[in-house]
Parts: sequence; C-alpha cells; structure tokens
Amino acid sequence: MNKNYDIENIFFKILTGKIPCDKVFESDHSLAFRDINPRAKVHVLVIPKKPYLNLEDFTLYADSLEKVDIFDCISKVVKKEKIMNDGYRVLTNIGEDGHQEVQHLHFHILGGQPLGGFIKKLLIN
Repeated sequence: MNKNYDIENIFFKILTGKIPCDKVFESDHSLAFRDINPRAKVHVLVIPKKPYLNLEDFTLYADSLEKVDIFDCISKVVKKEKIMNDGYRVLTNIGEDGHQEVQHLHFHILGGQPLGGFIKKLLIN
C-alpha cells in the first residue's frame, strides 16, 4: 500500500463494507457503483479493490490482471447502462490541479444525455 494512501477515504470504506453503495457491477478486482452526487443521468464510478491513489500509482503497481479487469469492468458497465450507442465519457481526475477529491483511483462513467464540451478552449496569445 502506498504510504500516502488514507484508509479513511470514502472508497476504502465502501470496499470494506463500512459504507453501503448502489452497486452496478463487481468483478474480482474492481467495483462499480452509482455516484451519490451524479453529474449526468448515468454516473457510475469504477474503482480497483486494492488501494491505489491514482492512475500513476495503479500503472506502476497493479498487476496485469487488475489492469485488464478495470477496463473490462468499465466496458461491462457501459453495456449494462445501455449508453454504448449514444456515447459516454470516461474520466479520471489526478492530483490537485486535476481536482481529485478522493485519493483512491476512480473512473467516472458519464452518459445517458448529451454531455456538452469537455472543457473551455485555452486561448493562447
């Protein structure tokens, strides 16, 4: 476990059963559940079951089964939520500038409606 990982974060508490979740899908290495503060009609979070801080931590330390599993889980959620044909967004935030609120790797799957532009265009002078 990364020495900076906080076992008091909400996702760790969900994984250990201290806090319930609205589970969408579960595999050997990943858990998908509905976001409690949805930003779209479909807003599902996918997290690894082991304590990885962010995508960099996961990329460095997860084994190949975990890496394949998390993306397979994302794909299964997209199919289960029936958003594959109209489109969706998969997003992960990393660090302060990336606005990562929970220090446990998580992917947001957003869809079920038009999502609009991603971010404002940067005007370079």
